[in-house]
Amino acid sequence: MKKLVGLLAGAMLLATSTAGSALELKFAHPAPPTDLQNELAKHFAKQVEEKTKGEITVAVYPHGQLGDDQQILNGTRAGIIDIGMLGLAIMNGMQPETAVFDLPFIFASRQDAYKVMDGPVGKKMLDDMSKFGLKGLSFPENGYRNITNNRGPVRVPADVDGIKIRTNTSVPLNAMFAELGANPQMLPIAELYTALETSVVDAQEHPINVTHSFRFDEVQKYLSLSQHSYSAVFISMNLNKWNMLTPEQQEIIQQAAQDATNFQRNLSIEKEEGFISDLEKRGMEVNRDVNKAAFQEHSAVSNTWKVFNDQNGPELINEIQALLK
Repeated sequence: MKKLVGLLAGAMLLATSTAGSALELKFAHPAPPTDLQNELAKHFAKQVEEKTKGEITVAVYPHGQLGDDQQILNGTRAGIIDIGMLGLAIMNGMQPETAVFDLPFIFASRQDAYKVMDGPVGKKMLDDMSKFGLKGLSFPENGYRNITNNRGPVRVPADVDGIKIRTNTSVPLNAMFAELGANPQMLPIAELYTALETSVVDAQEHPINVTHSFRFDEVQKYLSLSQHSYSAVFISMNLNKWNMLTPEQQEIIQQAAQDATNFQRNLSIEKEEGFISDLEKRGMEVNRDVNKAAFQEHSAVSNTWKVFNDQNGPELINEIQALLK
């Protein structure tokens, strides 16, 4: 009996000592501290702490400090990490419909992408992440993907024939590059700089801000503004941790995620030309004269769309195209 009383007293003391303490959420992402994604994470953390009056704080872990992309995803699902921010392509295997956003040339403008991702199509995709133990929060952007390499400028589809190019886990982009005659190789971004430096791969394709922040200009000579695919990022929270929050706290987290997303999207647009200028000053040769029509009309693109439709049905693409009319 004395032991039970002692245990109860200890528990009450612990509860009393922690009752006023803040809940700290661990927010992990793979981008460097200089990347716009880290600016987003810091903005989010500030908003959450201010709006909860210190009840919730957010500790940001950039540059893969808590693991590579797959480890961050697994850690967020398991609750080891509270919030993760990753490229959406990593969900293509578990959630095949997410590949629709990666289809080459599906979004003619950033505004088109925002309209879809912030609307019912994007909301349903985020909601469906609950099947995997995640609370989907928002879709920040990486931006339009462009090709860098050490062989020469890319102007027409034939210019990528035979090139060893690093790709992410995007199903459509791997299929498109393979049909263009390239040799796509999926590598974690943490390994990409070394792979380029040692010629394991000749090329890579990322949005401008990623090429800039990861300093790929040090190991790549040519940047071609192909804008062949828009690239989304997603923020998600461990679903169990989300369910532990009060409705008021959930509303603050959700709004802070969207506010931070809008903040980062605006920065991405404002800073892109400056990033390109920096890359040129660092020694990259930049060509804007990519024949996008030649890529869009290539069978590699139409076949990639067809494969998505065959595997997932045409409804999602039809819904997106109807929304953008």
